[in-house]
Amino acid sequence: MTPHAWALLLILTGAIAVLIILINSRLRIHPFVALIVVTIGTGLAAGEPVGKLTGSVEEGAGGTLGDVGITLALGAMLGRLLSDSGATDAIAHAIVDRASTRRLPWLVTGAAFVIGVPMFFEVGLIVLLPLIFSVARRLEAQGGTKGSPYVLLGVPAIAALSALHGMLPPHPGPLTAMTGLHADLGLTLLVGIICAVPTVVLAGPVYARWIAPRLDGVRPDAALIAQFTGTGHQATTTPPSDGPDRNPATEISDDREVQPRAATRTRSPMPTGLAVSSVLIPVALMLLRTLAETTLDESSPLRSALTFVGEPLIAMLAGFLFALGVTVIRGNNQGEETRRSMTASLQSIASILLIIGGGGAFKQVLQDSGIGDAIASAAEGTHMNLIVLGWLIALLLSLTTGSATVGIVSATGIVAPLIGTGGGLEASLLVIAIGSGSLGLNYVNHAGFWLVKESFGMDLTQAAKTQTVVQTLVSVLGLGMALLLSAFA
Repeated sequence: MTPHAWALLLILTGAIAVLIILINSRLRIHPFVALIVVTIGTGLAAGEPVGKLTGSVEEGAGGTLGDVGITLALGAMLGRLLSDSGATDAIAHAIVDRASTRRLPWLVTGAAFVIGVPMFFEVGLIVLLPLIFSVARRLEAQGGTKGSPYVLLGVPAIAALSALHGMLPPHPGPLTAMTGLHADLGLTLLVGIICAVPTVVLAGPVYARWIAPRLDGVRPDAALIAQFTGTGHQATTTPPSDGPDRNPATEISDDREVQPRAATRTRSPMPTGLAVSSVLIPVALMLLRTLAETTLDESSPLRSALTFVGEPLIAMLAGFLFALGVTVIRGNNQGEETRRSMTASLQSIASILLIIGGGGAFKQVLQDSGIGDAIASAAEGTHMNLIVLGWLIALLLSLTTGSATVGIVSATGIVAPLIGTGGGLEASLLVIAIGSGSLGLNYVNHAGFWLVKESFGMDLTQAAKTQTVVQTLVSVLGLGMALLLSAFA
């Protein structure tokens, strides 16, 4: 380590500190603005030529958004389309109807796992609240359930939705990390599923069985229960928050979409089989791409075709067009109504796209200014496991900034120089580790914390024992699974 390398590391440390201060100051500067300011300041402090600096910012932001932005937009529209058509309700009820009491937490987990593929955490939870409240009220009336039935069913949903949000493409965090680390899409998706399943089981139904009897007094407000369990398609709105300057019902969080909307009545819900197909088509196409690249000859026309349709953009477009076609054929929505709904879904992810672009600019400046090489030299000296390092950086940045997206994009930029050209199992596991790290220690500076607290009528301690503990369990277990699989790298 030369004196110049140490100076670059000090500049990086100062940049992270300034980023945290800007986001958490009284001004509450938007993470996108904070990232751009810190990016430019870091480049200037590191001695990057002024003429080159603006090019680095544009290249980093544009390249990242080019890889991630369109796919994310299509995913948001697919999730909104499924929700408005009543398909998500159909999926959820098909899974839990006529189930025994003992199996219900597991089946709610399954419903959340399927619904969570195209939906962000808060949106998926809002969609699932009518199901959770309806079934929990039924258990409450029957009696015999140990503890709060709302916790018993809510915890598995939180675990499944958060795990998918942090570990699996096409969610923005994993997709951004995958792009920055040049990880293989199909392999990342495959190892993400392998890591997510046991993680969700332990942090969801298993933990729910333990914690529900210890939170016996948790019960949502009666008016909210009535709102979510009445007849017809319910409004997907959230209750007001009493948290400090946080109202997940009316804001767009730094990490995920929170978009309340008026009740949408459909003429007839999309059949469950077609709804599930809409969700699984992108996943299946991406996995087929990986299978083709590993088993077929490079000159094979079939390999070329499967590689094309397995691109995230094409795969997500196929799922969206399938869902849109089913909706149009069944006449669930008028054309103008559908267009307004799609526009609303895009408006709600604008914040996420900007943060991702800012993170891409930060990553590019770190590389072009030589800070990336200094990071690589320092990491070689510490001999810290790269997967643990990526997880730890994402955890600390997410905790201090209140933004999982900031944690992911910043951690990706910091560890990217250490992975070289990327690819292979190690890169995919690093994506999982960084995404898992961004989920941990979710507390009062995260909008999702207040959404769970207010929706389930919890106090701060109860919310910490559910939302904070569950997401931290998902984070730690995700890291553990990544480390376990790294033995085969």
